[in-house]
Amino acid sequence: MHMPVLETDRLLIRPLALADLDVIHRILDVEQADAETGTAGAQSREQRRAWLEWSVMNYDQLAWMYQPPYGDRALVLKATGELIGAAGYVPALGPFGLLPSLRGGDSSASARRFTPEFGLYWQVALAHQRQGYASEAARALIDYAFAHLNLKRIIATTAHANLASIGVMRKAGMRIETNPESDPPWFQVVGIKDAEL
Repeated sequence: MHMPVLETDRLLIRPLALADLDVIHRILDVEQADAETGTAGAQSREQRRAWLEWSVMNYDQLAWMYQPPYGDRALVLKATGELIGAAGYVPALGPFGLLPSLRGGDSSASARRFTPEFGLYWQVALAHQRQGYASEAARALIDYAFAHLNLKRIIATTAHANLASIGVMRKAGMRIETNPESDPPWFQVVGIKDAEL
């Protein structure tokens, strides 16, 4: 399943290309080297190049295997063509049973087990933050996922201190739930959007 380019009022959400290396490295690894993204941290240009090559190949390989279109996509301003960030789908593994709405009848020990969910990711260049681009991209990705992937729900995770991401979750229509435990730090706050029946 190849995911098409998504279009919003102001953005194109397209596959990343090898030619995006310098810009995406600047946005993800230089400008926001200290940002808490739930990953191991900033990468060198060479590490980002390897990631970008893998990302580009990933689009075709996942489609070939009939898998969801996991991976980052470029956020591009329609008006100028400027690459301003990345957003996409990620496999999310976490202790989702700790969250009130996903707990079910699980015991405390069972609730701590890591289970998979379909996740959403975004990161926008510093110069373009606080302009609604992340929320616009998140809504488009959520709409596409529910319309074309037949998902039950989609989630996003962050730390308590990441108020901007929590705001994006809210603007994207996600309900916000808090992990009653402090660890893992990238799983302190979870946005959940259920498919409408």
